[in-house]
Amino acid sequence: MGIGVEVEVVRDVTDEIAQAFSSLLPQLSRSAEPPAAEALQALVTWPGTHQLIARADGAIVGALTLVTFPIPTGLRAWIEDVVVDEAARGRGVGAALTQEAVRLARAAGARTVDLTSRPSREAANRLYERLGFQVRDSKVYRLSAEAS
Repeated sequence: MGIGVEVEVVRDVTDEIAQAFSSLLPQLSRSAEPPAAEALQALVTWPGTHQLIARADGAIVGALTLVTFPIPTGLRAWIEDVVVDEAARGRGVGAALTQEAVRLARAAGARTVDLTSRPSREAANRLYERLGFQVRDSKVYRLSAEAS
């Protein structure tokens, strides 16, 4: 793990955690509204979902969502919404979050862990490759609510 970085699984959403998401989510997506505390609580209690946060010097500086779900070919694990506060980047926060997510996925029985990352997120892509993730030759399709 990074120097002084601690990763924990969120079980209960406190005001501190809700406030951290209000600060972190806009750094991940300009279009996503930060979830209210009630929505975050529903997320952290959802079966198969692990909401991780990272702390540096006690302050929440990053988050990652790990989702595991069974399908006929086995237990799948997917990492989503990885975000590290701009002021804390380059300190091992993303690596610590990702490594803990992989550990949890393996402990749950997942043979593989998947994630997507935009090509423009160069530092994140270098991190994932350094941690052993390999680019797959695949297309990702999305059907938005507006298109259906």
